[in-house]
Amino acid sequence: MLSRDHILGIFCEINLMTDNSLTYRSLYVALTCLSLACCCCVDDTGPASMDWAYYQGDPGSNQYSPADQINRRNVGELEIAWTYACGDGDSLGRSQIQCNPLIIDGTLYGTSPKLKLFALDAATGKHKWTFDPFVNSYEMYGMGVNRGLAFWSDGDSQRIYFGAGSFLYAVNALDGVLHEHFGDEGRVDLHVGLGAHAAEYFIAANSPGVIYKDLYIIGVRVSEAMGAAPGDIRAFDVHSGELRWTFHTIPQPGEFGHQTWPANSWRDMGGANAWSGLSIDHEREIVFVPTGSAAYDFYGGDRHGENLFANSLIALDANTGERIWHFQTIRHDLWDRDLPAPPNLVNITKDGKNVEAVAQITKAGFVFLFERETGRPIFPMEEISVPSSHLRGEAAWPTQLVPSKPPRFSRHIFAEKDITQRTPEAHAYVRAIWHSLQKGTEFIPPSEEGTLLLPGFDGGGEWGGAAVDLDGIMYVNASEMPWIIKMIEYQTEEDGLLSSKGRNIYGTQCQLCHGADKKGASIYTVPSLENLKARKTEADVASIIKNGQGMMPSFAFLNDGDIRAITAFLFDSQELMTPEDKKSSLARQSWKYPYFMSGYVRFKDHEGFPALTPPWGTLNAIDLNQGILKWKVTLGQHPDIELTGDSLTGTENYGGPIVTAGDLLFIAATMDEKIRAFDKYTGALLWQHDLPAAGYATPASYVVNGKQYIVIACGGGKIGSKSGDSYVAFSL
Repeated sequence: MLSRDHILGIFCEINLMTDNSLTYRSLYVALTCLSLACCCCVDDTGPASMDWAYYQGDPGSNQYSPADQINRRNVGELEIAWTYACGDGDSLGRSQIQCNPLIIDGTLYGTSPKLKLFALDAATGKHKWTFDPFVNSYEMYGMGVNRGLAFWSDGDSQRIYFGAGSFLYAVNALDGVLHEHFGDEGRVDLHVGLGAHAAEYFIAANSPGVIYKDLYIIGVRVSEAMGAAPGDIRAFDVHSGELRWTFHTIPQPGEFGHQTWPANSWRDMGGANAWSGLSIDHEREIVFVPTGSAAYDFYGGDRHGENLFANSLIALDANTGERIWHFQTIRHDLWDRDLPAPPNLVNITKDGKNVEAVAQITKAGFVFLFERETGRPIFPMEEISVPSSHLRGEAAWPTQLVPSKPPRFSRHIFAEKDITQRTPEAHAYVRAIWHSLQKGTEFIPPSEEGTLLLPGFDGGGEWGGAAVDLDGIMYVNASEMPWIIKMIEYQTEEDGLLSSKGRNIYGTQCQLCHGADKKGASIYTVPSLENLKARKTEADVASIIKNGQGMMPSFAFLNDGDIRAITAFLFDSQELMTPEDKKSSLARQSWKYPYFMSGYVRFKDHEGFPALTPPWGTLNAIDLNQGILKWKVTLGQHPDIELTGDSLTGTENYGGPIVTAGDLLFIAATMDEKIRAFDKYTGALLWQHDLPAAGYATPASYVVNGKQYIVIACGGGKIGSKSGDSYVAFSL
């Protein structure tokens, strides 16, 4: 009897040989029926338990589950098994949950919108315990999100390590009590070891590190503007919290790559950080580190050179932190092209031989593939010439390296034919803006006119990561949203108004998130500052700037005069500067660039829909063995556009897919507040279910008491979606 894999393989071959959709659709139905008949003979009895014990499923970040009780023939029978409400979501739509939970020995560990760590019975959703790192003071001290956790055990003790704000916590997995011998009574300040100049800079641990022997190895999120901490990779002792080793991502004198920066850059330059998480090869004792851009993200007049190890995949000795090899995916980044997810440690077949490889997705829609031990590319690289910059003092790098295979999984050119046809008014509105922008090829540097960026700041690929099955097939979702980078010249305060001084400080310190129009930016779920004086007093604003609030960090390095000037700008004050106000401020002294960026701006039509034709989100299958795209399907339906026929729009998406041995892909991620299951061979949609809020997180799959579950965090809160506070588990 033919196996279902054999049958589906036959179908895929037919699919590739014909463009007659009716023919292969009919064949698919027939062959699937035959396949399912064969599957009926399979015993569904599986293991009594199966954990999801690592962030993104395993140390290699492959988002794969060997559980197969839920499969293509029965996935339509999935129902909600339990729902757990955390109870601390934000009714204003500003909170999120991005956590990919851990499930170990029948207990689920997750985090809430306010970064409380909790434990549940994974079979029932019954609450066991909660640990609050901020002791109910999140509005003052909480920063950012938490995307996952790390579990450690020596057989006797069990601990959960997780980041909240600028601290790393070690919590007893059985009762939620801090491990008092770790760091300062259970926590380590992640400013440790970054140098005196970084002591007051913003740092957050939004993605978990990895456990290697008795080390916890971690990267952090830092600011992307001036005043950024360095993005060093560090290893802490899991018992004591002591710093054991550091890898400088901005090399110091005598270190490899130091010559790719101006002299002494290492003293005050920041960024080049691994905010998206790490992968670990325990057998080879290698930790794989994907880094982001150097700060300031969009102007590099003070960092001429290639800027290692920004935008690099780095292989480090997990014992010592020493560099083994690296590959820089963007030289002298000016586009915020961070490596957005941990790399996948995969096994592929190349020229008939098994190759243990590492695959790195990017915001630009590339997949870079290397031999794991040596860093040699699996497929040839192409070096292309790219445009130069017209900004004063900038020196864009003249060439970039791109992989010849696999093909990109996201569009990268926005031609006139791609302008939205949603309505005549939308087309005309977008076309006028489109003609004003710098565009036409890739790697056009930021400009004063405005530069079109596709994929945008959020990809392409993003922090949800890619799933890879045992056959070396990668599954990755992509957003198809253009963005605009526009640089604004730093102006003098010649009119003498305090608000003019405040405008410059706002532009350098606040505008990146809140926008030039003060309307906020959904990239970080940032609230609007329009008509602020109707909602806040000047004292309120000063307190928030100095102390931080919610996802906004403290700007305590600004002096009282700076804060008074920002407030004058936000409140449209006509107050004149005093002689004291005219003196150089701390912010003016720290801002050494002739420009600042106008803010994170999505390119949309006049009614808020994407400026280009659909699809606005896709799900893709890539054969890493051959470097080819197997299939692409539209992912999601924009909730404000009525579906007509089969014409899905797709949506921007956050959170990634998982793939299971049941031949299924599970993914939420979309604006329409659904979770879906797809056939991994064809991309056919097999099941979908409504969620209480959008699932902007990566699901997890596990087995408890012989039953397989799929669980997803439903936090919403991004791109205009309402916030939620629940985790929902599904089972047969």
